Amino acid sequence: MTAIVTDQVDEKRRRMLLVATSVAGAAAGVGIAAPFVASWFPSARALAAGAPVEFDVSKIEPGQQITVEWRGKPVWILHRTKEMLDRLPGNAPLLSDPDCKEPQQPKYIKGVDRSLKPELLVCEGVCTHLGCTPNLKKEIGAASDMGPSWPGGYYCPCHGSRFDLSGRVFAGSPAPKNLVIPPYHYASGDKVVVVGEDPPKGA
Repeated sequence: MTAIVTDQVDEKRRRMLLVATSVAGAAAGVGIAAPFVASWFPSARALAAGAPVEFDVSKIEPGQQITVEWRGKPVWILHRTKEMLDRLPGNAPLLSDPDCKEPQQPKYIKGVDRSLKPELLVCEGVCTHLGCTPNLKKEIGAASDMGPSWPGGYYCPCHGSRFDLSGRVFAGSPAPKNLVIPPYHYASGDKVVVVGEDPPKGA
């Protein structure tokens, strides 16, 4: 009688151990797989450290600006109109660094438009004075609230720094330098902007 009871207890214990071992093994498997699967996607930490971000620019209307986030900073993508571009050269006498001699942009960014494609400005929306975010003031002259001579640009509400539509700082502003142009390039037939990464070699 006792032997039978002992066998039943052992059998139950054996089954319980088998189930417990299986559950533990499955949990360990999931624990190993979860980090592996998560590694397929950039983490918030990786993005904060500077992982590139992509944005489809094909639907941005002329005159429209959108903002993306890279390294915890706002990055503007402004679709400039022909009129906006035509006014840029005339701003030179009013600017502190019209030829962008200070290294505030990658070496492959040249010209008064400071962009890879003239119509699309890609620029960090961080004032070079104390780090505030300027506001877009694209209306010109009497149509703006910036005065009759305003050619369109950005105005920082914190301390009054002003920048043109290429992010170049107007003389007399508290900001000492032009706005920063981040590294970037185009992908998917120029429909996508990749912010935070230089163009591939040979591109």
